[in-house]
Amino acid sequence: MNVLTDPSSISPPTELRQAALHWLAETDANAKAEGVKTLSQAWNSGALSLDTERVLAAPGGIPGRPERPELVPPLAVERRSMRTIEGRAAMIHALAHIEFNAINLALDAIWRFASMPRDYYADWLRVADEEALHFSLLSAHLQTLGYGYGDFAAHNSLWDMAEKTAGDVLARIALVPRTMEARGLDASPPVRAKLAQAGDSAAAAILDIILRDEIGHVAIGNRWYGWLCTMRALEPLATYAALAAQYKAPQMRGPFNLEARRAAGFSESELVALGAVVA
Repeated sequence: MNVLTDPSSISPPTELRQAALHWLAETDANAKAEGVKTLSQAWNSGALSLDTERVLAAPGGIPGRPERPELVPPLAVERRSMRTIEGRAAMIHALAHIEFNAINLALDAIWRFASMPRDYYADWLRVADEEALHFSLLSAHLQTLGYGYGDFAAHNSLWDMAEKTAGDVLARIALVPRTMEARGLDASPPVRAKLAQAGDSAAAAILDIILRDEIGHVAIGNRWYGWLCTMRALEPLATYAALAAQYKAPQMRGPFNLEARRAAGFSESELVALGAVVA
């Protein structure tokens, strides 16, 4: 059997970046989440080495994903009423799919980009581990509603931006964690409110965990974006605007979660440029 389609059939590598690629290729969503948890434990115990300089070849078949959910354009994802169990399940499924993609994004940031500081790889492994927890929590809650991951259609916008920025770590950090994932900081409170209003307190509690952790993830993106701009002698605001235009990043629209964005390290100048606050 091809290991790219069944990475769990062999022992993972003992070097962090190669191991991240191994689990990125895993197609079973639950096995991927468990594998990332084990990977994080191995790293924290000192059982893994790290080769920051080796340039790894991009294999086919990544990211590994299950046959379902069906991937459709964003506008083709059916909206359902939150007043029904099916509607709440569809919302939980959409969130679980975002977290599944976020696992892949963090693993990809580890293996793909060489010559970064050791802390960079440790940071993104922490992100992958927390995204795996989020996926597991949402997937388990989805089952209590009578559904499973894959039962609803989903879109692939997060990974689409990852593919666009695969050639430059600066573009990746600017436009995935600081743009696409930062949108989750804005979207989380109203989604949580709808779930709580519908009587799903368990889902609302999971959203509280996710928002807390995602602030940290976006902060990691801000940290490495600032570091990269310093290393390349680039002005952050102008560079971000140029990258957003070059890669056709989605237009940011409010309302913005200013408290969360500030906690994640966005400066007042960035919030003004975003249109979130008035100078």
